[in-house]
Amino acid sequence: MKKNDDKPIDFVIIWVDGNDPEWRAVKRQYTPQVGEDDGEVRYRDWDNLQYWFRAVEKYTPWVNKIHFVTWGHLPEWLDTTNPKLHIVNHKDYMPEEYLPTFNSHTIELNLFRIEGLAEQFVYFNDDMFINRPMSKEDFFVNGLPCDTFAMNCIYFGKDSAGPYNGNDMMVINSHFDKKQAMKKNLKNWLRLRYGVRLLYRTLVLLPWPWFPGFYYHHLPNSFTKTTCREVWDAEPEVMHNTCMCKIRSVTNVNQWVFKFWQFASGNFYPRTYKIGRCFHIKDNNVYGLIDAIEEGTYGMICINDTDKTVDFEGKKKLVQEAFQRRLPEKSSFEK
Repeated sequence: MKKNDDKPIDFVIIWVDGNDPEWRAVKRQYTPQVGEDDGEVRYRDWDNLQYWFRAVEKYTPWVNKIHFVTWGHLPEWLDTTNPKLHIVNHKDYMPEEYLPTFNSHTIELNLFRIEGLAEQFVYFNDDMFINRPMSKEDFFVNGLPCDTFAMNCIYFGKDSAGPYNGNDMMVINSHFDKKQAMKKNLKNWLRLRYGVRLLYRTLVLLPWPWFPGFYYHHLPNSFTKTTCREVWDAEPEVMHNTCMCKIRSVTNVNQWVFKFWQFASGNFYPRTYKIGRCFHIKDNNVYGLIDAIEEGTYGMICINDTDKTVDFEGKKKLVQEAFQRRLPEKSSFEK
């Protein structure tokens, strides 16, 4: 396995302060239409961002640059003079016709345009954390983004990501012949490191003549700017139409279109499914998350807020306390 010591890897994280009165005033000018998702759960803050920076500094000190993408507001505690930190305003990298935007898909689909961004980058939502020491090779090997592959059926349910996945797969099936892709990539699609359950999904769905969908780890994603440009060049109208939506809509594609393009083209390096876990915060399942934080059970975790989260403030406090026990010391990104 070739090392990546000579190839910089950047981290990109997007963040919104849902309590900012100026931001809320601008957002109120755009009334959600049918099929648009404007729920409060999309914007509320768990107040744990400082632990994201502490974890990155402690567990991935090799990161080249952190691009912190925001509407314009910044946490009061953030030290913007840190040489590894690049503050990115939406207007710094997105075409003016897409602004202002409250659509996370628009923000994500244009990240590759950030000035100074490395060819290899890892994209984080602000609910995704490094949770123990990780190497460059956990994210990129031989210039290829690392990922966990499996075919999957798309679930279409109320408040699900089904519509976005379906739109993403429309793009994939328009540009890749599954039979040809299978001949080229089968050795990467069938790996024991994916685990028995994921391998079984792939084997069951192999006979289908088209791609029915892909499994997605709801975790930080490794991308290359080259892949992002390829997708934009292949489907400029689809990408543009998504970005013109001020609020996320069922008509949109999302950032997984880049991930799925990497799968279909074979431009990825197989990674174990045990690399991380997404915790969907609903009733009382927060305690598994607390254990994972305190014990460093996974390399990466996602704290996925949902509209089924009961006692949000109580759960937020439990998560903050767990992070504080694990990462009590300030990072150089804090004043």
